[in-house]
Amino acid sequence: MRVIPSIEQLRQRPEMRALEEEFGRDAVVEALREEAAALRHAAAGGMGLPDDVPAAIARGVPARLTAATSASLRLVVNATGVIIHTNLGRAPLGAGAAARAAAVAAGYSNLEYDLGSGARGRRDVHAERLLCRLTGAEAAVVVNNNAAATLLALAAVAAGREVVVSRGELVEIGGGFRVPDVMRQSGAVLREVGTTNRTRAADYAAAVSDRTAAILRIHPSNFRMEGFVERPALAELVAVGRTLGIPVLEDLGSGYLGSDRDTPALRDEPSVRQSLADGADLVMFSGDKILGGPQAGILAGRERLVTAVRRHPLMRALRTDKATYAALEWTLQEYAAGRAVKTVPVASMIALTEQEIEARASRVAAQVGRGALRVTLMPGSSTIGGGSAPGSALPTRLIALSHPAIPATELEAQLRASDPPVIARIENDRVLLDLRTVAPDQDTIVVKALAKLGED
Repeated sequence: MRVIPSIEQLRQRPEMRALEEEFGRDAVVEALREEAAALRHAAAGGMGLPDDVPAAIARGVPARLTAATSASLRLVVNATGVIIHTNLGRAPLGAGAAARAAAVAAGYSNLEYDLGSGARGRRDVHAERLLCRLTGAEAAVVVNNNAAATLLALAAVAAGREVVVSRGELVEIGGGFRVPDVMRQSGAVLREVGTTNRTRAADYAAAVSDRTAAILRIHPSNFRMEGFVERPALAELVAVGRTLGIPVLEDLGSGYLGSDRDTPALRDEPSVRQSLADGADLVMFSGDKILGGPQAGILAGRERLVTAVRRHPLMRALRTDKATYAALEWTLQEYAAGRAVKTVPVASMIALTEQEIEARASRVAAQVGRGALRVTLMPGSSTIGGGSAPGSALPTRLIALSHPAIPATELEAQLRASDPPVIARIENDRVLLDLRTVAPDQDTIVVKALAKLGED
């Protein structure tokens, strides 16, 4: 073991000095120690040592440094056909939204500064004017996600009192989180009515008492019930609320603004504007679902209720940051200008036709598929996903991959190991790629990844 030099001696090598400039002294020292320990362990196991021990240790250091310091959050290419893919970061931002967020984040901003008066301002007013214009709300406020929006709404309106809600709407969302568990953290008491499959307006009315603070309606955004089911329309609940003098809150989740009703997959999706027009007093929805903006929770509705939310102590804990406001305002501006279908990726992906996707898929397939890899096109369907428009199916054209000697699971794993990773899906022992969820400028990335499949 005497042939293994000290760590300090190894540090004096020119290549180690260069690495210290990039990664720092402590990181390089740790990597050298790990490489030296690995060689000692190999020698103790009878494997022997290389002829040039210092050079062998030095060769292993860069890989250790890269592994130890590389970012865990990476860009991936979503070829699954799920537009709002929760595991892949939900909605991709439009180029303008990303640029606006980067510009605001890179410097100072008027986040909490009133440019008119030169005095301290409020961050919770940003995006409000655009939100009111697009939804018809009297007032609006933004927090960090929709679960926070619902939590804050109940805390501000109903802490210590009852909220009437249908049993059929108390669902579990992604990651094992259950809506009633989140809601109870607000301090509100849930008053469940109806049954799993049938709840009527009369059930809500019968449950209202002097302890009742609000009626809550939750859009079943990640599932669909069919058959012997009944659910009152929002207008019916509003009528109950008006008669009994209590507000009606609606958790819409998806954040659909109702700007593209011609899309079949969205025809049954309730819009924020329609819910408010039907009389909902406060509506909560996400910024990063069908809206296609950054992660955010938005509350829009009656000014008195939004004011109560603004003044609640939890508002500071759940508030959002300057980059989110910047990206959200850009996204809302695109909707207000009628350009969203061209500039907001989620809206663009939903609007793509099967013919447009087939043309791109044909160009990609024509550039790969040499050798044993078989590349074909086949009909299929994309989905909106992300707890939005459950059961939605958008006709698409899929790129199907198969190899006589390599199973589909291995092909899919090779795509995931590419740089950047390409995420696909497997059906019937074939790897399927859906270009609906791949940005057009990423087609070349897909081609390069497919060209390497099956290589040793």
